[in-house]
Amino acid sequence: MEKLLSVCYQPTMLNIILFVQLLPLIEGINMGSNFAQALSAMLLIASMVAAVSTANKDWQQRNYTAGWDFNHGPYHLNKTNEPSKIVVGGSENWHYGFNYADWSLKNGPFYVQDTLVFKYDPPNNTTPPHSVYMLPNLWSFIHCDLSQARMVGSPTQGGGEGVEFVLKSWQPYYFACGEHNGTHCKDGMMRFFVFPKLRGY
Repeated sequence: MEKLLSVCYQPTMLNIILFVQLLPLIEGINMGSNFAQALSAMLLIASMVAAVSTANKDWQQRNYTAGWDFNHGPYHLNKTNEPSKIVVGGSENWHYGFNYADWSLKNGPFYVQDTLVFKYDPPNNTTPPHSVYMLPNLWSFIHCDLSQARMVGSPTQGGGEGVEFVLKSWQPYYFACGEHNGTHCKDGMMRFFVFPKLRGY
């Protein structure tokens, strides 16, 4: 536990929030999971903490106020003035087998009021159905547990202009495909999360 605390200790609000969300997972490990589950969970935690620490370049550049309401002055690096529409997966759209966690890290940062667009073909003889669900927390995201998830887009809604989802709040958003009892989420890499930054004035 002390080692994880020392790894998570980066002086950024995003890391603090991530650590708070990881606490239930850490407690589950301490209560006696089997070795494989514990190792998998710790590797996932370590990779997520490393990704957030690496992605948060503002702190290393002494931009201590980036993403906050008071980020005026010479350290204000946020050059995005208007909300953007971002197609999830870019030209790959939303399909089985593409690494969306990697895509979200490489295509960030995302900002509050940006719109994510999920485009996917409706099901037919050659295309399996896909959908979009928003998961309620990190635990559900890690385990692809859709029992408390909210549908954002049904299998028939992804064609044409796709399904739009506005990132309205400063909070983590966890997305996954809900088809085949979570198989697309678990085995098809159809899951990712974003934590939109606040846009500067």
